[in-house]
Amino acid sequence: MKLRTVFLLLICSLVGAFAALNWHAFTTPTTLSLAVADVEAPLGVIMLGVTGLLTAFFLVFVVYVQASALFDSRRHAQELQLNRELADKAEASRFTELRSFLEAELQKLASRGATGPAASDAAILDRLDRLEKELLTALEQSANSLAACVGELEDRLERTGAALPARRPGSF
Repeated sequence: MKLRTVFLLLICSLVGAFAALNWHAFTTPTTLSLAVADVEAPLGVIMLGVTGLLTAFFLVFVVYVQASALFDSRRHAQELQLNRELADKAEASRFTELRSFLEAELQKLASRGATGPAASDAAILDRLDRLEKELLTALEQSANSLAACVGELEDRLERTGAALPARRPGSF
């Protein structure tokens, strides 16, 4: 248990013990003014009732706050999962487009290579190697950026005390 929970339970126990030890004084009737009339009632019992009502109200409030935080946490986790899937699909389509582009370019080069000089082929291959390295670097930077964003969202959710769903193997 957290320290504040133990402290609150201790305070409630002390109030209960105090009321039990002084029950005769709590139930002694006294004259109470209601501004329009005077009433004979036990002031201690009325005050204990007010304290009980306030305690119940705050317990309901705490349950409401915890439930709303839990629902928000679940909603954020679902949004995070949808964004992950969207990013995965976008990367897959980029790879597919790149593959088809490279295949088309290689076919052009192959058809051109049968008729063109070998020096231009070497220059083209050098340029393709350079472009491939740049593409891999850009792809790695994009993946690192995406992982950082996802990590930041997870950190934010963890700082709010929200429970995240278990990760699936093979996911980011």
